[in-house]
Amino acid sequence: MQPDLKYRRVLLKISGEALMGARDYGLDPDVVARIADEIKSVHALGAQVCVVIGGGNIFRGVSGAAVGMERASADYMGMLATVINSLAMQNELERRGIPTRVQSAISMQSVCEPYIRRRAVRHLEKGRVVIFGAGTGNPFFTTDTAAALRASEMGCDALLKATKVDGVYDADPMRVPGAKRFERLTYHDVLARDLQVMDAAAVSLARENCIPILVFSIFESGGFADVVRGRGRFTIVADA
Repeated sequence: MQPDLKYRRVLLKISGEALMGARDYGLDPDVVARIADEIKSVHALGAQVCVVIGGGNIFRGVSGAAVGMERASADYMGMLATVINSLAMQNELERRGIPTRVQSAISMQSVCEPYIRRRAVRHLEKGRVVIFGAGTGNPFFTTDTAAALRASEMGCDALLKATKVDGVYDADPMRVPGAKRFERLTYHDVLARDLQVMDAAAVSLARENCIPILVFSIFESGGFADVVRGRGRFTIVADA
């Protein structure tokens, strides 16, 4: 393990939409490969990495509920979508020689392990990447909340939220040219200003467990490794 690592055990949260690339649906193999390369570079530093991936590129529970589907059923479908994404990422990581385990909060032992906290911690200690699928295993909770929950359970030093931009802004910088970028925010700032970093439950859970949230661009080459070292461009959400 390299001595210049600021965060030695981290949870990376990736949205399902990030895996689409320029597509309208599903997985873009080039994007999955690029993100796997980013994870590989951090793993090579000796950091312990766990991952939560959303499922919005395949199915979003909230969208399903909006068109008349029962919310609980729609959310379970979304959880299954996250497992598909997790298996795709596992495949890319193992092609790069990185031992990876997928643990699902919904039991499906033919394709992945059930989520067991102590086993997941042991995987991390042995240098394996652990991908947590199926959210929290419960409807009405987002994968953001699942990420904050798993980061708390794993005792992570930081929760890294991978986005398309290099931090938190007061408006969408893709649409508002003069949007203000923040270098640092408190959890209270995010909740009070409704900055949409992560949902309120996730931010509150991170706050209770004193886990900083670092928002950075996953599409900047080497960005993930820079953040783990405490360098590069990112916004940190933590108590002052």
